[in-house]
Amino acid sequence: MQPTAETNPFLRAFRGSFTSALRWADLDALWMRLRADAKGGWYLYAIGEPPPEVPADQATVECFIDEIDALLRREHDERLCGIVYADDLRLPSLVKIYDPNNLGVVCGSSSNPPLPGWVMTKLAPVDLPSTQLVPKGRRRWWQALFGAGRQSPS
Repeated sequence: MQPTAETNPFLRAFRGSFTSALRWADLDALWMRLRADAKGGWYLYAIGEPPPEVPADQATVECFIDEIDALLRREHDERLCGIVYADDLRLPSLVKIYDPNNLGVVCGSSSNPPLPGWVMTKLAPVDLPSTQLVPKGRRRWWQALFGAGRQSPS
């Protein structure tokens, strides 16, 4: 039986309410909170890859934050950030990070919003429906980040 938002805590949380880290300073503050909680049992999920079965360790979480921050600042050269959302910016337990090269309509009231590129969550994720193609460059980026010799979060 496929998990539904009614029966699966991750899907329920994923479809819940989120707040954007609108300004780059808001994103810096969110990263600071996530780094302080890097041992908190975070699953790192790249949409299009199999969902991880175990949470990442502290070093992997910190590495991911460093790398995704660098990617966002390099590829989302905008005055505002606005493509990272958390269920609670002060005490996050689920963070959606949208790919700057595959945004579609992230905000708004679409009944079928695009999937983020990456999710950080304290709940074990399930495979999200594939409503978009994951660009091969992003898959290579993820695989290089967690490739040979590194602990993969999945």
